[in-house]
Amino acid sequence: MATTDDKTKEQRAWIRVLAPDELAEGRVAAVPCGGRTLCLTHHKGTYAALDNRCPHQGGPLGEGSIENGWLRCPWHGWDFDPLTGKSPGEFGDQVETFPTELRPDGVYVSLPDENARQRTVSDLMADTMVAWGVRWVFGMVGHSNLGLADAIRERTTAGEMGYFGIRHEGAASFACSAYGKLTGRLAACLSIAGPGATNLLTGLWDANVDRAPVLALTGQVQTQVLGPGAFQEVDLSAAFGKVATWSQPVLANSRHTELVNLACKSALLERGVAHLIFPDEVQTMPADGDTAVGGPAGRITARDIAPPPSAMEAAVERLARARRPAIIVGHGARFQMNAVMDLAEMLGSPVITTFKGKGLVSDRHPLGCGVLGRSGTPIASWFMNEADLLVVFGASFSDHTGITPKIPTIQVDYDPMILGKFHTVEVPVWGEIGTTARMLRERLEGNHIATDSRAEVAERWRLWRAEKHKRAQETGNGLHPVVVFDALAGAVPDDAIMCVDVGNNTYSFGRYFECTRQSVLMSGYLGSIGFALPAALGAWAATQEDDPRTAGRKVISISGDGGFGQYMGELTTAVKYGMNITHVLLNNSELAKISKEQRAGNWDVWQTSLHNPDFARYAELCGALGIRVADNDELEAAMTRAIAHEGPSLVEVVTDPKLI
Repeated sequence: MATTDDKTKEQRAWIRVLAPDELAEGRVAAVPCGGRTLCLTHHKGTYAALDNRCPHQGGPLGEGSIENGWLRCPWHGWDFDPLTGKSPGEFGDQVETFPTELRPDGVYVSLPDENARQRTVSDLMADTMVAWGVRWVFGMVGHSNLGLADAIRERTTAGEMGYFGIRHEGAASFACSAYGKLTGRLAACLSIAGPGATNLLTGLWDANVDRAPVLALTGQVQTQVLGPGAFQEVDLSAAFGKVATWSQPVLANSRHTELVNLACKSALLERGVAHLIFPDEVQTMPADGDTAVGGPAGRITARDIAPPPSAMEAAVERLARARRPAIIVGHGARFQMNAVMDLAEMLGSPVITTFKGKGLVSDRHPLGCGVLGRSGTPIASWFMNEADLLVVFGASFSDHTGITPKIPTIQVDYDPMILGKFHTVEVPVWGEIGTTARMLRERLEGNHIATDSRAEVAERWRLWRAEKHKRAQETGNGLHPVVVFDALAGAVPDDAIMCVDVGNNTYSFGRYFECTRQSVLMSGYLGSIGFALPAALGAWAATQEDDPRTAGRKVISISGDGGFGQYMGELTTAVKYGMNITHVLLNNSELAKISKEQRAGNWDVWQTSLHNPDFARYAELCGALGIRVADNDELEAAMTRAIAHEGPSLVEVVTDPKLI
């Protein structure tokens, strides 16, 4: 038994690491001790404690074995004396050892006093992220991001960040994309090199095409082995080249604060993905003590720019003589709707939304006309077709929406590349949407001949609701989506945040769910199946902040069975962190949207059926509330119970794939 003199005993803290007889003769074990891991050995009746890292390549000695009197590393077979840590023969490698005592109640190890944690490059960069408002990190900790992860851990311990460990990196990037769409602020997704980083790409493309700011943080192999093809090496600059508006590696001689400043500024101003690549060895480099933490002060300008006078004059002149102008708002107008609605109310003009803009105007508002296009209502299409002028704020004229080029159009957007992107418009107006709407209202008050549309809007809603009632009477092998979304509308809070997936469930939501003040998030231009549940994780994070726009709001996610199956493991993430999310799952045992497309194209319906579990039971196994509904009479109570539940809940509704 190894011993120490009394003086050393007084200076050291002794830690009990093993119970008596816990480690058999001739065996080794990896044992956590004082914030580190040790290799404990029992050899020739003596216990010893060695550093667990082999000095060759860091192999875990505690997972090795004692062979022929030598402790053998499990990675490459290097040998060390199991008691002294010395190498055989002339080899100079030696493993650090620590004083050990066998006492009546077990084996004790004495560790030297640890020096204060050294501040690293990762700490400096994480502090700068906090200064830029990065409040949340979604990701997966792994071997090539451990230094960066430890810096994030420090920020979470200090209460400056929150971290959510997800089950698939794609869920992390979708969560960040949804958070950016909802708040306009940055969240970060964290991955290892190689497959972890490439798993982020789908969610990052969603952020890219829907113009949501996201910060991607990826580990990378050590720079000394970068190039020849090391384990999990991927050229991340190339892989992220098209999806990221800005992507840079963090090198030993980089200006580390400035890299974060540029990354955050690029993501916010370009409304897209910024990417930082962290080689393994750079993450733990000591930070320069003279380098200050960065931040947005003096780096971000106000963006409420007014349009050029010539464009404003043309817009005012055209609107002043329009009798039936219709206003169309897209996702780009989401933070400026008060100014847009003030203009609409002065003109008495109908307000139509794109599908991505659903919920920006209440369906109970006297001028609200619902969604235009394939996921829309006949109300919206009626008023577009009857208009003599369209005024379009923050929409991109996708074919899914179907804004007609046949009616004279004033298009207002902050991005000049969006103006007239698909066809010419009569008056393209480059300006910040809120500023432009306010200027139009001021110039047009008492100077227009627009017809008040309120009575006509009410009549069109009456006709559509009568049609919805008729559809609700249709029966099949499951509930009709009209019934599902009417029940959901009756149960969901007015200010809920609703994350919607892709498929027939999405079309039905667009047509049938009548919004009041709910915020709607979706995978707009990417149209990625599986978006809803990961997006709800990001939305829920926003509800934990002090921002009055999001604080305390209920989060609802909606998908079909195909979409839920993509990221169903993230239900355990919601349970782990106590997220108050209700998922509504329309189960028709089919990729029904694809079946419909096959039939429409005169193809055979092929490989669209799904083999599903009992999703409600699955939710219960994950630790959530699960309810299965197969009858109209059960629906209202199920929705009410699930939404009132504190914590994650799932309502599985059996629906007919042919009823949409």
